[in-house]
Amino acid sequence: MNATVTSTSQAGIREEARQLVERLPDDSSWEDLMYQIYVRQAIETGLADCEAGRTLRVEDVRERFGLTR
Repeated sequence: MNATVTSTSQAGIREEARQLVERLPDDSSWEDLMYQIYVRQAIETGLADCEAGRTLRVEDVRERFGLTR
């Protein structure tokens, strides 16, 4: 697993959280912050799943759910 996908150490998480807060506009709400954290976590989880081979082809998902183009 590459450095982008690996779990961030506690010190790394704290620093990344600081940077995330610094990038938010001054009028941000707690909800804005929580959303940014959620998006970051979802992306990291997706990247880890991809690295571990836990993916499906779009065609297979469409077939599984009975979706057609």
